[in-house]
Amino acid sequence: MDTDFARPFPLPAGTSACVEIDLGAIRDNTAELKRLAGSAEVMAVVKADGYGHGAVPSARAALAGGATWLGVAQLDEALALREAGIDTPLLTWLYVPGADFTAALRAGIDVTVSSTWALDAVCRAAAETGEPARVHLKVDTGLSRNGAVGQDWVDLVRAAAAAEADESVDVIGVWSHFVYADEPQHPTVRRQQERFEDALRDVDRAGLRPVVRHLANSAATLTNPAVHYDLVRPGLAVYGQSPVPQLGGPTAYGLREAMRVTSALALVKRVPAGTGLSYGHQYTTDRETVIGLVPMGYADGIPRAATNVGPVQVGGQRATVSGRVCMDQFVVDLGPSYAGAAGDPVVVIGREADGEPTAQDWAAATGTINYEIVTRMGPRLPRILLGERD
Repeated sequence: MDTDFARPFPLPAGTSACVEIDLGAIRDNTAELKRLAGSAEVMAVVKADGYGHGAVPSARAALAGGATWLGVAQLDEALALREAGIDTPLLTWLYVPGADFTAALRAGIDVTVSSTWALDAVCRAAAETGEPARVHLKVDTGLSRNGAVGQDWVDLVRAAAAAEADESVDVIGVWSHFVYADEPQHPTVRRQQERFEDALRDVDRAGLRPVVRHLANSAATLTNPAVHYDLVRPGLAVYGQSPVPQLGGPTAYGLREAMRVTSALALVKRVPAGTGLSYGHQYTTDRETVIGLVPMGYADGIPRAATNVGPVQVGGQRATVSGRVCMDQFVVDLGPSYAGAAGDPVVVIGREADGEPTAQDWAAATGTINYEIVTRMGPRLPRILLGERD
């Protein structure tokens, strides 16, 4: 069931801008991703504070939508979910030597192993807990980021088999990550799948029997059923953003955006032609016009690169950031006929289906990706959760 975003204005007392999070959208997006995944399970990725949406509420909404796993990058993120009472299977994958694997294992968190040093550290932690560690082996199939490759992969598989034989670990999963899943026809996609299957054969020859093989991110979940395997790992799509905007927006994939960022005009005034706006006068009015001041800036997540290009909706009409984005505010040229006043609503990020400026619109305007736009919304913007269930 659709959950309407909070309307109308004013904003919550004492705030100049806020981030509305539609948890019903996260739930429904996850249900749609589960449908697309077929027999594969869904790991909802809630790293980076749920891509700026709030990790704990997003996790709960995704689980309500049918996710059976959760994924985060960092150990502290995983521990925070456990501290919130979430006991779903949970995978973490990014850490440095000295990481507290003992705390992770005691909390029932699955850990990724990409190197023999990490495996050794996990085995030591398992000895402290007295229980085998649940590990997922990560193979580098071409991203050249995390994961073992070449002889390092061979050595890791051999060491993991030995560790499982002495009951230090249970190898629960094997996984990798795509380079170009957002371009489904790119030759690297098939090449990485082939390398992944080679790695799975290595694991099988070593006598390991992982429960889950996982490769698909959001883009591959939506566009490439051949790589769903046992588990898919959507992140961005859980929040209703399209990972393949060149192929279609959220509505094309049965998704809806969970985030809506709103503000209100702090000031409205008429200025003459030739008026320079904001620092450095990067914008100068070409006629007498009305300008509005929006009390959000780069400290809140508005990209400074949005100077003269960022799209907003003010009082129901489209406008563009006019002049340089400041730390706490930016200006918009509303045109000579604007008849509004301070307090008029400003939609910074909204839904494609409602004709509002979207995270993808901001990304296209500023030369980045929608992932960055939603995750950069700053902590001083209060989060208003909609569609919560008891």
